[in-house]
Amino acid sequence: MQMFSGSRKTEPVTPMAPTPPPPAPARTEPTPNGAAEQPRAGGILSRGVSIKGSVKFQKELHIDGLVEGKIDSNGRLTVGEHATIKGEIRTKSVVVDGKVEGNITAGERCELRSGCTVHGDIESPRLVVDEAATFIGSAKIATVKSAASN
Repeated sequence: MQMFSGSRKTEPVTPMAPTPPPPAPARTEPTPNGAAEQPRAGGILSRGVSIKGSVKFQKELHIDGLVEGKIDSNGRLTVGEHATIKGEIRTKSVVVDGKVEGNITAGERCELRSGCTVHGDIESPRLVVDEAATFIGSAKIATVKSAASN
């Protein structure tokens, strides 16, 4: 009893399309204070751009130009090396490499990096100030207490 027939149908051999290599993982480079910097996926206001008025954004914004007015967000703000901000900043997290003339309120973290200048008061639960940063103002470092703990 034969299970398979002796006649076999041959199919032409077609090479498979090469699969592209997986993308290289995003490289995180340490920041001057040793924390790993995450890859960014947000908006950019480049050098040479100037805005007068209020700026609002959702997730992430990198500013390298001039902003005169209030910046308000629940996201992460990066004030670039060439940026000048003249006004109040209220955001979840802020990293300052440039110049800020105004108060900063950060819900989670405020980082002043080497070479930056801040003239104003800072309120944040975490404040990181690099050695060569210039900060003229007062700092209030306190976590927000919930109403249930009072």
